[in-house]
Amino acid sequence: MPQCGGQSVISGTRYRARVTRTNPSLPALIVCGPPASGKSTLGRALASRLGAALLDQDVLTGPLTAVVAQLLGSDDLDSPALARATRAARYETLAAGAQDNLQIGRAVVLVAPYSTERRDPVAWKRLAERLSDAGGLATLVWLRVTGEELLARMSERAAGRDRDKLGDPAAYLARTDLSEPIVPHVAVDAAADVDAQCGFVLARIS
Repeated sequence: MPQCGGQSVISGTRYRARVTRTNPSLPALIVCGPPASGKSTLGRALASRLGAALLDQDVLTGPLTAVVAQLLGSDDLDSPALARATRAARYETLAAGAQDNLQIGRAVVLVAPYSTERRDPVAWKRLAERLSDAGGLATLVWLRVTGEELLARMSERAAGRDRDKLGDPAAYLARTDLSEPIVPHVAVDAAADVDAQCGFVLARIS
């Protein structure tokens, strides 16, 4: 099984993101999935393996989002009101950062739920074309997870933001979209080992 670190191999050679005459675009991987599905873990592994810039929404926009939440009088980072106030800015941060990196010749891995883009072909096309204009080939990577696995992962990570969700798991799962994206994507089993996930994705973009 291909590994994600050190001397890993794909088809017998180290995978390197590069621009050539036959491969004019750099990888631009968009890793998405429900909360606690393992997006950040897979995103880090892929970025390390590709030598890519890692753009994780929580890391890049989390502190400012928390400030906005306080201004709105809320401590719930998943509240609809906060999402309405910050979504456009948070996703613009990722897209603009990806463009800058692609334009200097660096592959990118973007990590966020991308709930709109995976459900709306027009929104996905807009993002893919934006990355393409900067020199990237967009690939949506979807972490497939069951409701039971999701709750187990939340319980294990014990994050404060998951407290209310775990307090009423049935209600949380009822409002959580676990279905596959309707746009072209690479589906990855969230229950698999991260090295296996990474090798699976890289084999499909080689």
